Amino acid sequence: MPQVGQAAPDFELLNQDGEAVRLSDYRGRRVIIFAFPKANTMGCNNQACSFRDVFPQIESQNAVVLGVSSDSVETLAAWKQRNHLQYELLADPDHKMLDAWDAWGFNLFHIIKLPISATRSYWVIDEDGILVEQQIGVRPQESVDKALAAVARLAAAG
Repeated sequence: MPQVGQAAPDFELLNQDGEAVRLSDYRGRRVIIFAFPKANTMGCNNQACSFRDVFPQIESQNAVVLGVSSDSVETLAAWKQRNHLQYELLADPDHKMLDAWDAWGFNLFHIIKLPISATRSYWVIDEDGILVEQQIGVRPQESVDKALAAVARLAAAG
């Protein structure tokens, strides 16, 4: 699991168009990554559309957004189009990235972790690839608000 203050581990996943995307492709920009359990569900729609709605603010602060789930490329492509999302959605069907970033599994009563979906989470990475903030297990709107605030702090710090 990546730790705040350390380099975020690189990964390569296919986006909604079947194109390879690497985290390192975004070096020099701030990156918000959010993990969501399943496209086309209420909480995930809220989270994705909230990132869509604040995307101009994110973009104005030299940042990008990447959404990650275990959904298929085809599912993500249809979801992106239906919801008019401006950012990349990444498919992790084998949940390798989600596992490595400790965001795979559903916490049942905080007692047992069931390996059935991604854990709703977010990470913020600075221009140098350093993880500056993360939360594993977060509410949809909270992930947007906290990630946006973290990017704004980075922008203010210069």
